[in-house]
Amino acid sequence: MSNVQIYDRAMCCSTGVCGPQIDPVLPRFAADLDWLKAQGHSVQRFNLAQDAAEFAKHDRVKKLLADEGIECLPLVIVDDNVVSRNEYPSRENLALWTGTSLKPKASLPTAGLPTADTGGCCGGSSGCC
Repeated sequence: MSNVQIYDRAMCCSTGVCGPQIDPVLPRFAADLDWLKAQGHSVQRFNLAQDAAEFAKHDRVKKLLADEGIECLPLVIVDDNVVSRNEYPSRENLALWTGTSLKPKASLPTAGLPTADTGGCCGGSSGCC
């Protein structure tokens, strides 16, 4: 499974729903990250306002910030490779970068009650009703 790290600009929260103007991209991206976690990937998200030490620990993040400023944020790093800068990627891109299928996992068939067209009780030519 992949290790996904997101380095966000300074925000009050990662979903973006606590500010006066809600950016619809942020809740969608938060849901996409929850989906990635459910697929078994490691996901870490760092906010510049609250996790500045994490930005300072990562050499590539420090270099990009020094070269480009905060305009490079958000940064998305998958398995130590910068895969996205300056925008929140789609679920499709996250799936591509982590080798995750977008198709839902096949579920086991569920047992149901027989219906008239299946030839069970009271159906077909059983003659029981």
